[in-house]
Amino acid sequence: GVRFKNAFCTTSLCSPSRASILSGLYAHTHRVLNNFTEFPTGLASFPRALQAGGYETAYVGKWHMGEDNDSPRPGFDYWVSHKGQGKYYGTEFNVDGRREVRPGYYTHTVSDLAVAWLKRPRTKPWLLMLGHKAPHSFYIPEPKYSNVFDRVEIQYPESAFDLAGKPGWIKERLYTWHGIYGPLFDWRKRFPDDRPEAVKDFAAMTRAYWATIQSVDDSVGRLVHALGELGQLDQTLILFMGDNGLLNGEHGLVDKRTMHEPSIRIPLVMRFPGWVATNAPRQVDQLVLTLDVAPTVLEACGVASPPNLHGRSWKRLVQTGDPAWRASFLYEYNYERQFPYTPNLRGVRTDRWKYVHSPHGDGGPDRHLAELYDLQQDPEERRNLIGEPAQAAKVKELQAELARLLRETGVERDEVPLDEGIKQDLPDQRIR
Repeated sequence: GVRFKNAFCTTSLCSPSRASILSGLYAHTHRVLNNFTEFPTGLASFPRALQAGGYETAYVGKWHMGEDNDSPRPGFDYWVSHKGQGKYYGTEFNVDGRREVRPGYYTHTVSDLAVAWLKRPRTKPWLLMLGHKAPHSFYIPEPKYSNVFDRVEIQYPESAFDLAGKPGWIKERLYTWHGIYGPLFDWRKRFPDDRPEAVKDFAAMTRAYWATIQSVDDSVGRLVHALGELGQLDQTLILFMGDNGLLNGEHGLVDKRTMHEPSIRIPLVMRFPGWVATNAPRQVDQLVLTLDVAPTVLEACGVASPPNLHGRSWKRLVQTGDPAWRASFLYEYNYERQFPYTPNLRGVRTDRWKYVHSPHGDGGPDRHLAELYDLQQDPEERRNLIGEPAQAAKVKELQAELARLLRETGVERDEVPLDEGIKQDLPDQRIR
């Protein structure tokens, strides 16, 4: 198989990232800019292309594009999903248009449904997409894993309170829902604070996160075992990936949305003996993206890709290497009205450098200070190099590269849209 060492999402938010996986497009093109926008019905996707090419297709699990709509989506012959995030216990699923509450732990429930679908008799080639809720917060492990990490000592990351030189919005977010003192700890009856004792609650959250992932590992094993029993393992392309990364205290933040490395890095492994022999595993170091999934899957299945995709197939990259592979990529995040302490973000990352700024940000220059990091010398992004005279040329170079990436993907002028997901007035999220 193949491990992609440097795999990234291009928007670290559930719905925009999932739309990019399906479409092979950046968010500014597919227009799913928040977690309340549905995947456009007329937009091409790789499941629809496979379905049109004679494949039987299935989706099982968390869809999360359109918070209040769980109806079957175009491109899938079999559909099992639910509204919003779902729950670890007692989720109401829409099973091909029929709603039913399935008992048991979510990860096992969707795995049962996926394995049952795999074992159906069929004559067509097939696509199965399985979307887990785990490890989305609040983290609730299944009982057998609840205490497996209790003896592991956990401290805050070294960057948690090292915010010198960082934009003001990061410091503001520290005390909000997505900050390290925020309420992503549902077992607490009060907000955490900055006393040393608060780390106990951070450690409990981290252990619960790790424990919740164990069941996802079990799910992957079940699917691989089922394919082996069916005699289809070596004829199947398997991709295991996340739709976004996760901040766990780095820079004083939790959750995602930002362009920090923990937020944008995703796990990504591939098994496909048709391209890479199982006895010759390899690691790919180049920059690969969620956008690449659609063209990769379609090429592996012998189905033509829709025109003008932003992503690229990995076939040549994983087989022989690709000297013309991308040297940079664009990151974008669009302001969400329900989480007002994270501004619009646009950035560019190369193998060594990262530049990110906040276009059209409100407030003064300190709140929306741009960021520049030398990832080779500073992989944890602790020293913001913006404003250093020695880096002025590098800033201009990366700004030009960001403009090029926007222009080549259809944006002549980056006019950041207003969020349309939430209309009502929302309370101040800061901890008092």
